[in-house]
Amino acid sequence: MPRTVSDGGEDFDGDVSSQTGSHRHTDSNSTHHHHGYKVGFPPARGLFAEFADGVKETFFADDPLREYKDQSRSKKLWLSLVHLFPVLDWARSYKFSMFKGDFIAGLTIASLCIPQDIGYAKLAFLPAHVGLYSSFVPPLVYAMMGSSRDIAIGPVAVVSLLLGTLLQEEIDPVKSPYEYSRLAFTATFFAGITQAMLGFFRLGFIIEFLSHAAIIGFMAGAAVTIALQQLKGFLGIKKFTKKSDIISVMESVWGNVHHGWNYQTILIGASFLAFLLTTKYIAKKNKKLFWVSAIAPLISVVISTFCVYITRADKQGVAIVKDIKQGINPPSFHLIYWSGPYLAKGFRIGVVAGMVALTEAIAIGRTFAAMKDYQIDGNKEMVALGTMNIVGSMTSCYVATGSFSRSAVNYMAGCKTAVSNVVMAIVVMLTLLLITPLFKYTPNAILASIIINAVVSLVDYETAYLIWKVDKMDFVALLGAFFGVVFASVEYGLLIAVAISLGKILLQVTRPRTALLGNLPRTTIYRNVEQYPEAAKVPGVMIVRVDSAIYFTNSNYVKERILRWLRDEEDQQQEQKLSKTEFLIVELSPVTDIDTSGIHALEELLKALEKRKIQLILANPGPAVIQKLRSAKFTELIGDDKIFLSVGDAVKKFAPKSALNV
Repeated sequence: MPRTVSDGGEDFDGDVSSQTGSHRHTDSNSTHHHHGYKVGFPPARGLFAEFADGVKETFFADDPLREYKDQSRSKKLWLSLVHLFPVLDWARSYKFSMFKGDFIAGLTIASLCIPQDIGYAKLAFLPAHVGLYSSFVPPLVYAMMGSSRDIAIGPVAVVSLLLGTLLQEEIDPVKSPYEYSRLAFTATFFAGITQAMLGFFRLGFIIEFLSHAAIIGFMAGAAVTIALQQLKGFLGIKKFTKKSDIISVMESVWGNVHHGWNYQTILIGASFLAFLLTTKYIAKKNKKLFWVSAIAPLISVVISTFCVYITRADKQGVAIVKDIKQGINPPSFHLIYWSGPYLAKGFRIGVVAGMVALTEAIAIGRTFAAMKDYQIDGNKEMVALGTMNIVGSMTSCYVATGSFSRSAVNYMAGCKTAVSNVVMAIVVMLTLLLITPLFKYTPNAILASIIINAVVSLVDYETAYLIWKVDKMDFVALLGAFFGVVFASVEYGLLIAVAISLGKILLQVTRPRTALLGNLPRTTIYRNVEQYPEAAKVPGVMIVRVDSAIYFTNSNYVKERILRWLRDEEDQQQEQKLSKTEFLIVELSPVTDIDTSGIHALEELLKALEKRKIQLILANPGPAVIQKLRSAKFTELIGDDKIFLSVGDAVKKFAPKSALNV
């Protein structure tokens, strides 16, 4: 029989049957319910079946083997290949008309990614060409294995900052650049291994522990930190702090104000930042002009490089990029630390960077998939991102992931498939082969402006305000992550974000909500008296609803809370000289599960009620709950005639006078 369980857990059809049956004679000898329905017991299941079911729901909730049923062996092999390489599926229906959109999108994101990559590599304290390498190999691997059509792959600001911070704690990038880049490739390898393993073992739910609010706060904090780090290039400061927290950076900036700032650099940086922000504003106001802001960074690079070359401003102290190595990615498999003390350090840094990169990529993939109304498989994405970083670590790349700014531009430019990533990768390859020498005179100030302009959009104050309005606890997580990143470091911000998110879960698990129910006039519906002030309490009967599973973490609290409701009720009865409570009905429909501690708490509640001469009645227990109560012999202890299909039925049986008044 279909049941619609609503807020109060009343069974809708139970209500209807109660209403139709309300004029019938209630036979007190029948075990219960006038209309013949008793609480049903689900069929008993073996331990193995229950365990298998639990595992399936945890790891295979999306039923990945569904399409393999009843297929021939060759078809199964083909499906497995398609599962690993989605390109085999969509490439068959790829048309030339789609290529036009992909080609334009690819060129647009390439023009945006080239200047960004050079800047992001600086953020990770790696040579500029490594940034470009990371936009050549990983996007090609992703195009074959990824399931998102819109995500644009490459280095991103947040991960670059995180890597830079963690790596330079171990090795000084200035004194030993060779060892530093070796550690960076090692970290990238382990970041890829982490991502691929999470996907392979279907542990994608682990990254769900970072709540949406915590991610918003973390991103905003990282944006502020990144922007502050760019003040070095923006102001032309030579001696700058290695730390990323706001206090150290500000001390560094103001300490250099009289003799450390370079005014030509500031002029270049400020004028082009104004230009970039203006183009961003134009693109925001008119969505059709998105290409203006996408191509602005490249224009800025070209113009500023030209100006510096003509005026030879580098002689007046304007810091320039200098030489970017020409040619495409050399292999770096032999550079990864396979043993020694740096292996463990690379592993630790890789796991952290891999998780952050994954969180960002999955969030971006889901956002754009929702816009275009298609599904992406989180576990498949993780395997794709992981493989791409493993291959990247062996071809001189550092951690790449989905970039929000580039994915947005990719989406706006009308990309149809992952081919836009391939186009971008080819443009980056041609850049590496042919035009890297032209970047020699590019001022660092421009890269700083481009990065500041890119990270401004990571500060999502509208969502932050919405979170503040909806859920104050979520907002605390957001602030914790934000201030952690800004005042301490990226890792602390992450730790705080995870800790607050976990704290919130624990709070909800250990302190579930309970509600007092009352009867809505002229119905057999019982609802929360706080939500429905017109709901009347039934004389002599107290009805409590528990709004969560009852486990060892909260069983004691649930019992104490119910007894507290009773005490408050008794005080009220004495004051107003009302009839004493004789029955306590516990509405169990929201209780999805119960464990031995929960049953023990119910037994203690029963004893406490017997002392007060109050009868305990249970209403609408779910299949898992009634099964366990029966196994623990609690149903025998309380008596089968004290377990009802709905609160309405229980009231009708034990307080017939009140039931007739409705």
